[in-house]
Amino acid sequence: MTYQVACLESDLEPADVMQVTLNGVDLAIARDSDGSWHAIDDLCTHGNVSLSDGDVEDGGIECWKHGSVFDLKTGRPRQLPAIHPVAVYPTKLESGSVWVDVDSPIH
Repeated sequence: MTYQVACLESDLEPADVMQVTLNGVDLAIARDSDGSWHAIDDLCTHGNVSLSDGDVEDGGIECWKHGSVFDLKTGRPRQLPAIHPVAVYPTKLESGSVWVDVDSPIH
């Protein structure tokens, strides 16, 4: 596993998301409404739009274009029109930074 700094903990409030690129992988770094951190592929599998422009709440991120919601832990879509999951990556918090391992997707 090769973790890299994606952002600082102070960069996002709960229920917020930002786009970062690590090793050529575009990620949506999301801080859920409960304060937990997640890293998923930034591209919606249905509409090819950035998920980091969507809303984060209750363990999911909603694609702003067509309303599909992806589970932040599994990457699976919770509602149509998306039917294919997005990749999810391991995250950890250390020394005030959010670290992501883009070399070892979980799902």
